[in-house]
Amino acid sequence: MERIAIIIPARYASTRLPAKPLLLVNNKPIIQYVVEAANESKYATDVIVALDDDRIKEAVEKFKGNYEMTDKDHKCGSDRIAQVVKRHPEFKYILNLQGDEPQITPEAIDLAIETLISNKDADISTLLRKITSKEQINNPNCVKCVFDKNYNALYFSRCAIPYKRNDEASYYAHIGIYAYKRESLLKMTALKQCDIEKQESLEQLRALYNGMKVKVAITDLNPVGIDTVEDYEKFKKIVEEQA
Repeated sequence: MERIAIIIPARYASTRLPAKPLLLVNNKPIIQYVVEAANESKYATDVIVALDDDRIKEAVEKFKGNYEMTDKDHKCGSDRIAQVVKRHPEFKYILNLQGDEPQITPEAIDLAIETLISNKDADISTLLRKITSKEQINNPNCVKCVFDKNYNALYFSRCAIPYKRNDEASYYAHIGIYAYKRESLLKMTALKQCDIEKQESLEQLRALYNGMKVKVAITDLNPVGIDTVEDYEKFKKIVEEQA
């Protein structure tokens, strides 16, 4: 059986919202919501939290999650999960699931995995959703993507792309989940950060810059990623309304 690992990078010292994996919603830390969704994937054989702080470790231990310690100085989540993957030569496919996506669903996770496995020429797969809100289109925290007719990503940006000079434009927001072939993950994370990656603060641009193929799939999922206090309050309200 092929081993497919979901690895969830969880960093304590987030710049915009420190300790966000530990923020409580309905007496449950954000990271637990993510792990529970990952555990429901029909493809995953392993679910591991890649963490860098004993406080996150203690939280994961409380809900009996699996974890591995990683270095504190990684530049991005993919670099962090690569440290774990190097310890596990048995992992053939790896899903990088951000620890700040508590509304992610098992169906979305499986769509990303299916997209990679079914496209043999792809190095990475990820998810997009169509957006029409001007606020989201112009919000730099909402990453946009343009792609070709075969659903290969052309570029990701915090800017509104494409620029609407003429006629109407369609906009797609990126959902922060990536599936990698093992060799593709290790190749990408061995490469130096490129200028566009550092300028946009988007790790997937390192792959595109170096000619790697990123396949996208479209979903109706509209998760609340926790980047700011406002995002956190929005997610709390959603959970309270569902209770």
